[in-house]
Amino acid sequence: MNDYSAPLQAKREQLLEAGVLMMDPAAVYVEDEVTVGAGTLLLPGTILRGRTVIGENCLIGPQVMLTDCTVGDGCTVNASQCEESTIEKDCQIGPYTHIRPHCVVGEGSKIGAFVQLKNCNLGRGTKMAHLTYVGDSDVGESCNFGCGTITCNYDGFKKYRTTIGSNVFVGCNTNFVPPVTVGDGAFIAAATTVTQDIPEDALAIGRARQEVREGWAAENRRLKGKK
Repeated sequence: MNDYSAPLQAKREQLLEAGVLMMDPAAVYVEDEVTVGAGTLLLPGTILRGRTVIGENCLIGPQVMLTDCTVGDGCTVNASQCEESTIEKDCQIGPYTHIRPHCVVGEGSKIGAFVQLKNCNLGRGTKMAHLTYVGDSDVGESCNFGCGTITCNYDGFKKYRTTIGSNVFVGCNTNFVPPVTVGDGAFIAAATTVTQDIPEDALAIGRARQEVREGWAAENRRLKGKK
């Protein structure tokens, strides 16, 4: 055992003695200043760095890296990375979530596959299941984000914040072009680009009206010599 692995093994043994569970201790990396609560299970590929603090009865891993993060009791973090952020209790994170610095994920929230958060605050019970980017934003409680939602926070020169109230439904493929504010209880239709504030309990639709030209595709193929 080399000079580096000795303190690593000592840290693992310390956590095991304190009631932390590890499926395969040799596949877990925990730095010295990390704190983990009793009953938490660390799965293979877990890397805990800096001054990360993890609560009790969590499930961390497989393939997770947390750096200078705080994770509340009862959280699941699966195949994801998080830096300098707080995940409050009973949250479900991952797989394939990236939480960048200066985020707070509210209690009981669900952040899923291929979601990236950056410099944002999420209220309790907010859900982003997949394929979403939310940056420089403040989001209330019990919001639901459809897949493909984007906050267009950077215009090439400056960054702007998006403010979303509680109980807001965000349809799939919504673009927020901040600075914009969305009131509590608003409903945003799928494929909307939000460029103006939305009052509470309002419906926002910002997309082109569908046009159907019958026979166009067949005629286009004929003109191009294709069957």
